[in-house]
Amino acid sequence: MTPAVFMREIWHRKPLLIRQAVPGIVPPVSREALFDLADREDVESRLVSYFRNRWKLEHGPFAEDNLPSRKTGKWTLLVQGVNLHDQAAADLMSQFRFVPDARLDDVMISYATDGGGVGPHFDSYDVFLLQVSGRRRWRISSQTRLDLIPDMPLKILSDFTAEEEWVLEPGDMLYLPPQYAHDGVAEGECMTASIGFRAPAYRELAGHFLAWLSETVEGNEGLDGRYADAGETATAHPAQMPAGLARAVAERLQAMKWNGAMVSEFLGSHLSEPKQSVMFAEVEEIPLRKYTKLAQAHGVVLAPGSIALYDRTHFFLNGEAYEPPANLAKWLRRLADHRYLTAEEVSACAALPDLMDTFHDWTLEGWLQIAPVRV
Repeated sequence: MTPAVFMREIWHRKPLLIRQAVPGIVPPVSREALFDLADREDVESRLVSYFRNRWKLEHGPFAEDNLPSRKTGKWTLLVQGVNLHDQAAADLMSQFRFVPDARLDDVMISYATDGGGVGPHFDSYDVFLLQVSGRRRWRISSQTRLDLIPDMPLKILSDFTAEEEWVLEPGDMLYLPPQYAHDGVAEGECMTASIGFRAPAYRELAGHFLAWLSETVEGNEGLDGRYADAGETATAHPAQMPAGLARAVAERLQAMKWNGAMVSEFLGSHLSEPKQSVMFAEVEEIPLRKYTKLAQAHGVVLAPGSIALYDRTHFFLNGEAYEPPANLAKWLRRLADHRYLTAEEVSACAALPDLMDTFHDWTLEGWLQIAPVRV
């Protein structure tokens, strides 16, 4: 099945089990490397256990000595954003870029001992569940009743009735659309990579958009100045809201206007903003002239944590919006789509005004890197 067929017939519509989606798969990280990531302050990790008929959720970091014994069953370690810290995981995520980057989130890898899982649940987003080592039994259901057990540390369905069931071997993959009930249980030790997608809530986006709009030149012209009430009469009801205040604010809010281009600019800036946990490596100062020579000799690559998007007129990088001229936009879009520019490509566009200065600034920020080898 090609990506085009998958997106047309399966995506966001129905589950799909793909046997040997990645034949001969090698885990992106070893168990030990995953444990090391879980011990870091800049990595989001969780420990889910089901001991003595009781669910427990803990948040990392976790020193390996503080994790349960691997001989003990029914516990799971979940590590988010592994693609930000491991190149193999980043390469794995890149295979799913037939879905727009604006929707792609991260690679979470879970390690589980025998019987480990997080209980029957549903996700609010699309997910690919790729078995990378060991075996896991998945049960799924199209049920529409999604009530959760109250007063639980985890969002576990109060009623789950499986309709289909499979055991996934290394290389097998299960795709699930949003709000599809599922339950995965490890059969022996196993690791599963979850490639997740973002599905921002409209209410959340609306709040961020209005805040963004109030700060833009186009949107805030009607918000200049402060409320004034010259001529207001004395009141015998001091707790009553002044009608003039509500009227004046309503008039200013109605003056705020936006169009599709402004919404696109907001979304590009908002969706390219890295998560708070993302930290960019400090870069030693390098003179621009030397940097230019290195970039032209080796090429440049986006840092793993960088998010680059673009629309018809803008280029977005890590929450910043730029309006490049057409001759520069072509190269920035190529950088965003491929996440690198070769040495030849950098040399071809290096003469464009301010380009190397911009690349230099992004590199000092940690957003862009000199390619260690030819990509």
